[in-house]
Amino acid sequence: MTESNSPARHPFEPRDTDGAAAKAPPQTELERFLGGKPSAVAARLVFLSLIVGFFLVWLDIRPMDVLVSLRHIAERFWNMGFEAVRDIAEYLAAGAAIVIPVWLVLRLLDMRART
Repeated sequence: MTESNSPARHPFEPRDTDGAAAKAPPQTELERFLGGKPSAVAARLVFLSLIVGFFLVWLDIRPMDVLVSLRHIAERFWNMGFEAVRDIAEYLAAGAAIVIPVWLVLRLLDMRART
C-alpha cells in the first residue's frame, strides 16, 4: 500500500493525469504513421541525424563508404546464391540462441510480477 492507502502500481501503468492525452484530438493518418506531428518528427530526425553524423565523421566513416559497403554486401550475397540462405539461417540461429531465452525469462518474470 502507498501513502494514499491505495495498492502499489506498476511503474508503467498510466496515471489518472495521463487521461489528458486521451482527450487530445484524434491524430490524422499521417501523424499516426509518422508517430507524431510532422514538424516534431522532422525536428527529432534532424537532431538524431546530427548526433549520428558527428560520431560517424569522428570515426572517419563517410556516407558514401556506408553505401558502397552495403552494395558490396548485396553483391556478395547475390553471387553466393543459396549459400547466402545458409549464412542468413546461421545468423538467425545464433541470434535466436540469445534472444529467445532472454525473452522467455522476461515474460516469465513479468507473469510472476502480475500474480
